Amino acid sequence: MFRKLRILILLIVLVNVGVGAWLTRVRTTSWTSPVRVAVFPIPADDSPATRDYLDTLTRETFAPIETFFREDAKHYGIALTSPVDVALARRLDVRPPVPPFGGSRMEIVLWSLDMRAWVWRHGDVDGPRPHVRIFVLFHDPRLRVSVPHSVGLPQGLIGVVHAFATRHQAAQNNVVIAHELLHTLGAKDKYDPETNQPIFPDGFADPGRSPRYPQEYAEIMAGRRPVSPSHAEMPVSLDEALIGPKTAQEIGWTP
Repeated sequence: MFRKLRILILLIVLVNVGVGAWLTRVRTTSWTSPVRVAVFPIPADDSPATRDYLDTLTRETFAPIETFFREDAKHYGIALTSPVDVALARRLDVRPPVPPFGGSRMEIVLWSLDMRAWVWRHGDVDGPRPHVRIFVLFHDPRLRVSVPHSVGLPQGLIGVVHAFATRHQAAQNNVVIAHELLHTLGAKDKYDPETNQPIFPDGFADPGRSPRYPQEYAEIMAGRRPVSPSHAEMPVSLDEALIGPKTAQEIGWTP
């Protein structure tokens, strides 16, 4: 009996959290006012170089994300001068819960709740309350050649991004941040998880291009620019990426 009651309470909590998150996302993606985004830098390792790099971060480091959304929004007739407003939040020295990649549905649900509780404890900012919080864990590239998978949650409007702590990859870090930000707003991946190849046609910035390859731009939710039927390259900056029609529809820019 006690076990059934505990499951019932958990289901009630999940429903209430889910409905609340859905309503928040609907209001956020009405695009009647700018979406406020707070970026929280976090050292992902104990390297002094990582902390030194975090000390150099300014709001201007992430300004290309605002430019990317502003220019693409014009293409879809969004009237806002600045559809996304990115602010640099305080540095955190505590890391978020690790996602259970490959875990069961229940493990993922529990992690999502744990993540939102963690954000409630650590996601305060000075000034206006953000709609979206992106936690960027920076890694010293001298300690690792690849970083863990990033994730964006529409439930709670939370992103966890893994990036490299170097100026050389700041522009590419912004590509990943923009990708996960779009996930929080309802956009879905448009690449094959087995091959990482963009899926035609929604994962192509210009699916009607002739010849089809190479594509000039990457569709941001595909993550890579198709250069041949079997090869795609990650854009080096947001200047090489676009928000495609399907993504625009998913985030409420088109009907």
